[in-house]
Amino acid sequence: MSGIGAAKEAAARAARLDAVFAALADPTRRAIIERLSRGAARVTEVAEPFDMSLNAVSKHIRVLEASGVVARRRRGRDHILSINARSLDEVDGWIERTRRFWQRRLDAMERLLDELNPQRQPAPKGGRHGGR
Repeated sequence: MSGIGAAKEAAARAARLDAVFAALADPTRRAIIERLSRGAARVTEVAEPFDMSLNAVSKHIRVLEASGVVARRRRGRDHILSINARSLDEVDGWIERTRRFWQRRLDAMERLLDELNPQRQPAPKGGRHGGR
């Protein structure tokens, strides 16, 4: 891939990631995703637990669709919603790359601190740096 093509792909990936994070920033949309994580559902089923109009919930669903997090298909008169896992995989990949970056940086800082102060108590293994 050429430098220009790679830059365009990186910009497109960043735009998709921005859209997903923006969509997930709202608690109603996160609740919709939580509901859909249990399986596909009709729009009316998704809207049922919310204390807002069907139109208001539909606006939230459209934001999720535009971000690529939710897919819609029609079955007769029903609109069936499901999670598009590929968009969430991109977020997971970004989080994992960011976690690895900071893990390396924090490990390097810890080594430096150990060199500067050999009597320093080492950090507990396993749970350091907020790892999983």
